[in-house]
Amino acid sequence: MLEKKDIERLADMASMKISASEADKFAGQLNEILQYVEKIKEVDTEGVMPTLYPVSLENVFREDKVEPSLAREKVLANAPEEKDGQFRVPRIMGE
Repeated sequence: MLEKKDIERLADMASMKISASEADKFAGQLNEILQYVEKIKEVDTEGVMPTLYPVSLENVFREDKVEPSLAREKVLANAPEEKDGQFRVPRIMGE
C-alpha cells in the first residue's frame, strides 16, 4: 500500500512539486488503482489464448512528400523571441 511519503518521494524524483494534501489524494487514488490490479490478477485465464493484436496491422503511412511551406523569416516574425533562426522559449525544467 502506498503512503503519502511514497508519493512525495516519487514527485521529488519526477521534479514535481506537490502539496501535502495532493500527496494524500494521489496516494488514495493510486491505492484504488492497485486494488483493481489485484482483482484483475484473480481472474482465471486458464485456457484463454492471448490476444496480441485484436485487429490486423498494416502500414497506413503515406510516402513523404516535400511541399512548399512558409519561409523561415515569416514564421519567426511571429516569435516573441528568436535566436540563431529558432524560436527561443522559456526554460521549463530545472537544472
